[in-house]
Amino acid sequence: MTSAVDLHGAPHVERYLETNGEEGYHWRNGTTILILFTTGRKSGEQRSHALIFREYAGSYLVVASKGGAPEPPAWFVNLSADPNVEVQIKGDRFKATARVATPAEKPDMWATMVEAWPDYDQYQTKTSREIPVVVLERV
Repeated sequence: MTSAVDLHGAPHVERYLETNGEEGYHWRNGTTILILFTTGRKSGEQRSHALIFREYAGSYLVVASKGGAPEPPAWFVNLSADPNVEVQIKGDRFKATARVATPAEKPDMWATMVEAWPDYDQYQTKTSREIPVVVLERV
């Protein structure tokens, strides 16, 4: 059996959803994972992604890093086209609105996310793209 820390991509999402986060919520280095559901901007189909998150002032933060790649992750492009998303944290699935942190908000939110996953700082040095922090607000 695969350990939760070894889960990635679709298998991570599947195990998380099958177990309401019993497998997959706790991940590497003490991080926690949510599942983000977006609508494909071209296909119109629902897409799901396992992402590191932190709760922040009643909302949830995720980072559109793609490991410092020059282009943003597909989920970010999708929610930029349609910010109406769904989020699942353990067994709690709810509707949310996604938005990019404002320049005033970002420094503290970025620090919060770097505390969760220190590699984010390294990812930012690998790309000229400003890596956004995405705020997920429950509706």
